[in-house]
Amino acid sequence: MFAWLRALGPRGRRAFAGAFGGYALDSYDFFTLPLSMVAIAAYFGLDKGQTGLLTTVTLVVSAIGGALAGVLADRIGRVKALMITVATYALFTVLCGFAPNYETLLVLRALQGLGFGGEWAVGAILVAEYASAKHRGRTLGGVQSAWAAGWALAVIVYTLVFRFVDADTAWRVMFWTGALPALLVVYVRRNVEDAPQAAEVRRTAAGRGSFSTVFTPPLLRTTLFAVLLSTGVQGGYYTLATWVPTFLKTERGLTVVGTGGYLTFLISGAFLGYLAGGHLTDLLGRKKNIALFAVLSAVCILVYTHIPAGANTLILFLGFPLGFCMSAIFSGFGSFLAELYPTAVRGTGQGFTYNTGRAVGAVFPTLVGFLAESWGVGGALVFGAVGYALAVVALLGLPETRGRELA
Repeated sequence: MFAWLRALGPRGRRAFAGAFGGYALDSYDFFTLPLSMVAIAAYFGLDKGQTGLLTTVTLVVSAIGGALAGVLADRIGRVKALMITVATYALFTVLCGFAPNYETLLVLRALQGLGFGGEWAVGAILVAEYASAKHRGRTLGGVQSAWAAGWALAVIVYTLVFRFVDADTAWRVMFWTGALPALLVVYVRRNVEDAPQAAEVRRTAAGRGSFSTVFTPPLLRTTLFAVLLSTGVQGGYYTLATWVPTFLKTERGLTVVGTGGYLTFLISGAFLGYLAGGHLTDLLGRKKNIALFAVLSAVCILVYTHIPAGANTLILFLGFPLGFCMSAIFSGFGSFLAELYPTAVRGTGQGFTYNTGRAVGAVFPTLVGFLAESWGVGGALVFGAVGYALAVVALLGLPETRGRELA
């Protein structure tokens, strides 16, 4: 079961630990907002459109951060770029806790997106270049599972903070705990290095970190369809991640502790989904894995949001397959995008496509926020299924890369 981890070797396992920790804490810092959204909206007197905009601006600016981090990863190395992204999202998450008004919070959350956008792409590339072609899918699936771990930690801290601290202060405390990633930077600096062979290829390659390269043949087609794929998958995902907590509170009437319990099923499914999806992307191929879980995720959204009022127990159990499916689709992303680009522009290509898709997909939570005023949150969440349909269409323009060596 863990042959992929042993195959990384000592240096690869340290790189995996750094990327896993970075992505887990990236997730933790992201979820401080959606979990605290009801308290923030009450504190500043916001409507659903304004609260949705807080998430959208984070994701939109993450496109800039991801693109810049990708270029840095190709020019100065994966490890140095990783440390910069982690330090950036940690700093601005903490500063969000000091925001005196909505406008300041909006700006600080946008700046947090600079680091948030770059961390995953850089960490995924770092690990992908250590992993063998045989095990790359499940290895990157392991990195992806860190998102669920960070999400779970955020829910635990949220439950404790909001139980013992007044809501007007609790949301600030949540942001202040975002300082945790600073400890990871120390570990990465002392213990992690770029994969030697890939680093040598990157240093000697012409045009490394060049945007023009990923927008000219033969990579132009790949870049355009990879952006569409990322847009669809992340539009669907962030719609759910942003609005499910609010849905559980406003339309299901759950308490804080009750919401944490419901999210436990969702997060447990997500964690196992990342691991299972990693194995399936190696067995079925990158494209089949994404297509399978795009369809299943769309079905889960429709079912999950149309359960009759009062059927809370059923929603509890349906959270597991929902989390499983919408997370398993991401397991092949790290390996798929890394395999689509050569070493000299791997960071640039992966950082740009993943995060541009994230930025465009970020429109979905805001649309849900505005639609919720007339449709209700549950009804508006169905809009997320549209994203998964886009992902399936995008796969038609991309090659299968399972078994491809990185060069």
